[in-house]
Amino acid sequence: MPSHSAKTTTRRPTGLIIAILCLSGTVVSLQQTMVIPLLPDFPKILDASPDDVSWLVTVTLLTSAVATPIVSRLADMVGKRRMMIVAMVLMVIGSVIAASGGNFVTLVVGRAFQGFAASLIPVGISIMRDELPKEKVASAVALMSATLGIGSALGLPLSGVIYEALGWQAIFWLSAVVGIALIIAVLAIVPESELRTRGRFDFLGAAMLSIALTTMLLAISKGGSWGWSSEPVILLFITTAVVLAVWFPFELRVSQPMVDLRTSARRPVLLTNIASILVGFSMYANMLSTTQQLQMPKVSGYGFELSVVVAGLCMVPSGLAMVALAPISAIITKRFGAKTTLIVGALVLAVSYVARVFLNSEIWMIIVGAMAVSMGTAIAYAAMPTLIMRSVPITETASANGLNSLLRAVGTSTASATVAAILTSVVMDHNGVSLPTLDAFKFIFWLAAIAALLSVGVTVFIPKFLTATGLKADDGGTAGSAAAPGAAPAGSAQVSGGPVPVAKALPGSALPGTVNAAADAGGIKSAGSEVEIVVSGTVVSAEGLPIRNAVVNILSTNGAPVDWSRANNDGGYSVVLPGPDRYLVVSSADGWAPHSQALDFTDAASWQQIVLSRRLTLAGTISGAQAPGDTALVTLTRPTGEFIASTHTRNGRYELPLPPSGRYILSTLDPQGETARARQITVAGQSAVVDFEAPLDAGVRT
Repeated sequence: MPSHSAKTTTRRPTGLIIAILCLSGTVVSLQQTMVIPLLPDFPKILDASPDDVSWLVTVTLLTSAVATPIVSRLADMVGKRRMMIVAMVLMVIGSVIAASGGNFVTLVVGRAFQGFAASLIPVGISIMRDELPKEKVASAVALMSATLGIGSALGLPLSGVIYEALGWQAIFWLSAVVGIALIIAVLAIVPESELRTRGRFDFLGAAMLSIALTTMLLAISKGGSWGWSSEPVILLFITTAVVLAVWFPFELRVSQPMVDLRTSARRPVLLTNIASILVGFSMYANMLSTTQQLQMPKVSGYGFELSVVVAGLCMVPSGLAMVALAPISAIITKRFGAKTTLIVGALVLAVSYVARVFLNSEIWMIIVGAMAVSMGTAIAYAAMPTLIMRSVPITETASANGLNSLLRAVGTSTASATVAAILTSVVMDHNGVSLPTLDAFKFIFWLAAIAALLSVGVTVFIPKFLTATGLKADDGGTAGSAAAPGAAPAGSAQVSGGPVPVAKALPGSALPGTVNAAADAGGIKSAGSEVEIVVSGTVVSAEGLPIRNAVVNILSTNGAPVDWSRANNDGGYSVVLPGPDRYLVVSSADGWAPHSQALDFTDAASWQQIVLSRRLTLAGTISGAQAPGDTALVTLTRPTGEFIASTHTRNGRYELPLPPSGRYILSTLDPQGETARARQITVAGQSAVVDFEAPLDAGVRT
């Protein structure tokens, strides 16, 4: 069963915390772009082929995709700052290996270690939620999200200048020095997040997810050079499909999964993640195409023949634009909600790309177009973590943000493969050299605009976040965490359990209305008048058997959601309350009557056992001359043929556990095996009564 632990910390200046975390995010994006200016020269330097050299980018992509969900999940379990330090140490090790090795193999190994830095952004955002005052969270998250573009825009010219002045090894030595400085700064300034989810790490689930991500992204990134119909690429896609086919049902059964698929399938989380893939695709098209467009030779008829360094410098305004737009995106979120912010950002992306299709005759037009795209990216990226964090339990913020970052990486990887395919297929011939045509770049911009518009269409269906009054709340979370799925009105249940003091004070509200963490037994830390309370326990049946996947939802007495939890395989749950008060506790589980009860939490309590005492059933009677006995057969099947359950009548009555909502065929057979009757029924999540009475209304004699 998950539990929470925390430790008392001294309040640090929030400005320094934000600065250090945002610098960490900038370093992440620098790792992705720092080798790009060197790629044309690396084949000669390392005595390797251009295809081999491309692994310096691919291997970082693969390790970052694998590391992000794993590190994020561990951050929720063992400490967010601790896992940030681990990721940065691995990044430093990789930088040292790359700088000191001097050959292709050591450079690939070093770049693989550098990929662990990708997890710093989702973990850093979760620390912001836990540690910052509520009025600063939206702007801090917006700035942290914008660091991706900032680092990418600054990385191209910076690494080019360092390479020309000091050599390629200096780039990696600089990365190592910056990493060490950040480790010291994080240890000195950033407090350890006090939210912990204890439990067993899902090693098998992590291994399967890593295999699936590696094979999928490797196929996407190498499909263009290896051939999309080549045997290696097809085998990689088949492996991905097979591993995911095993991984999904495994994650649904394991007690504490690597990825909570049930939470990820909730409409707000699912739609936000889908929009993230589309926005990631749209954003990365700008990163990949702009510098290439500026570097195209003049003989192409549209190129400007700029050097790598100058083309990189043309991207600096885009990075600065993302910094400038971060506060604006925070203002939009505070006033209109994160859903509106994401829509606005995606619309800016779409309009900017359409403008880029027609405005390409001057360098300044391309720079302004790239800036506009970066503005849309800054606005859209700032909204995603807020949409995710408002919809997941407080104990899962880092892992949920990690999954969102991973899916954005899937979008950027797909964009990379798409852009490469277009630029190598829509070409012109000049003295035996193939060059991309202007139409190739226009096609890329149209695709990016379409992806942005599709993300708008997806975002529109994200549910509004409601307060107790039913009005749309600040999507930053003024009403607390989003209400849990499955919450229902009062049913038949009872609550028992004894209070054990476990509490701490709020160290600074994360998102408005939410809380940050739980505490060690007896630990209390004051911040104003609010004191957090950890409530843990189990959900069991009247016989004392655990009810897995039950949902425990905590609401304030004015109806505002506070936190929620999904019980594990042992029935264990854990939620965090913002302070002593009277709360509405709503519990539900598939096949059980829901429970609702107001409870007073006047002091910290660590254990509440919820007993769901009445199962939802499908029941009824069978009467008539042809079925009078006590042993008539009753069966339940789906219209598509699947068998669900069967039973026999007792004193003319039958009872079956209520199946999931849907259409079914309920049939009966008399004890003599002569008369059968059937009826199509619809189950809608509540107990149902279906009687078979004389005359034989739907009978079929056999």
